[in-house]
Amino acid sequence: MDSRRKFWIRVEGSIVKWLFMACASVSILTTIGILVTLLYQGYGFFNEVSPWEFLTGTRWTPILKPRSYGVLPLVSGTLLVTVIAAMVALPVGLMTAIFLSEYAADNVRRIIKPILEILAGIPTVVYGYFALTFVTPLLQNIFNDLLVFNALSAGIVMGVMIIPMVSSLSEDAMISVPRNLREAAYALGATRYEVSLRVVVPAALSGIIAAFIIAISRAIGETMLVTIAAGATPRMALNPLEGVQTMTAYIVQLSLGEAPVGSLEYNTIFAVGLVLFCMTLLMNLLGFWIVRRFREAY
Repeated sequence: MDSRRKFWIRVEGSIVKWLFMACASVSILTTIGILVTLLYQGYGFFNEVSPWEFLTGTRWTPILKPRSYGVLPLVSGTLLVTVIAAMVALPVGLMTAIFLSEYAADNVRRIIKPILEILAGIPTVVYGYFALTFVTPLLQNIFNDLLVFNALSAGIVMGVMIIPMVSSLSEDAMISVPRNLREAAYALGATRYEVSLRVVVPAALSGIIAAFIIAISRAIGETMLVTIAAGATPRMALNPLEGVQTMTAYIVQLSLGEAPVGSLEYNTIFAVGLVLFCMTLLMNLLGFWIVRRFREAY
C-alpha cells in the first residue's frame, strides 16, 4: 500500500511540474512569437526604407505625399505624454503608498485600497473620453490656446490611470520592510515623518523604483487613451498644449484599414511596433537591473 501511494505521489508531482512548466512557457513562447512577427514584417519595411532615415528623420507622413518615414515625431509625442503622466503619477502614487503603509489605520486602508482598484479596472477608452470631454474643457479655461486634442490632458489623465499601479507596488515594497527597523528609529526619537522618509523609503527603494519603471512602461504602451485625447498629428513638439500622435495611436489609426496588407505603408505598423517593443524592453531590463542592484536583504 505504501509503495502504491508513493508511486501516485511521484506521478502527481511529475504532472504538476510539467503543468507549471507549460504555463511558464506560454509567456516565453508568446514573447518570441511577437518578436519574430515584428522582425519578419519589419524586414520588409527596412528593405525599402533606410534604418537611418527611419530612426533619425523628423517628418512622419507614410500615407500622404511626399512620403517621409522618420519615426522621431511619434517617439517625441509618446515621450511627451509619458513625461506628463509620470509627473502626475509618481509623486501622487508614492505619497499614497506612504500614507497607506505608514499612516492609515486598518479601516481607512480597507476603504482606500478598493477605490484604487476601481481606478485600475476602468477601461482605458473611458479614460480617453473623460480626458476629451471633461479634462480638456477645464484646462481650456486656464490655457486659452489649448487645442481640443492635446498632450496635456492626455498625460494628466494617463497619470491618474497609472496611480494605482505606482501606489500598490510601492506599498508592497514598503510593507516588506521589517518592523524592527521602524521600531529602532522610533526608539532613537524619530518622528513618523522621519521614519517614513528616512528609513522606510530608502529601505524599499529598489521596489519603489521598479514600480516607477513598470508604470512608465505601462504609460508608453497605452493605446486608446492617447488615440482619443492626444490627437493624430505627428510633430516634433515640446508644447503640451498642442496635439501629438504617439506610436500606439498611429498603429491604431493605420490598423483601421487605410493601407493594403503587405504594402510599405502597412509594414510601417510593424516597424513602429518594433521601436515600441525595444523601448518597453529596455525599460523592463532597467527595472530588473535596479531591483538586483539596490535590493536589500533582511
